[in-house]
Amino acid sequence: MIRFVFRLAAMVALAISVIMAVLDTTRSVAASALVMTPLNASWLAVSPDTRSALETFVRAKTNPLVWDGAIAWVLNQPGFAVFAALAFLLYAIGYRRERPKGKFAPT
Repeated sequence: MIRFVFRLAAMVALAISVIMAVLDTTRSVAASALVMTPLNASWLAVSPDTRSALETFVRAKTNPLVWDGAIAWVLNQPGFAVFAALAFLLYAIGYRRERPKGKFAPT
């Protein structure tokens, strides 16, 4: 059941990644130049209140260097790349390996 949840979350993250990649591709074609929108800009366009609430929460509960160092770096990366990496990570967690079937494997 837990593997299913991780695979479902991976599928949702991959869908978001594809949508963001299509938006960046459309903008790149329109501008005749490569356009990669940072995750921070996309998040601020969709819901600025949740982004500022997360920043306030992280700065209050942890060291401000966590926000300035790690989270700000992730938010400055292209959104499609962040969600693609998240999808890969979630799928790897939810992946089910096949059990070896062979002559020496216990049945």
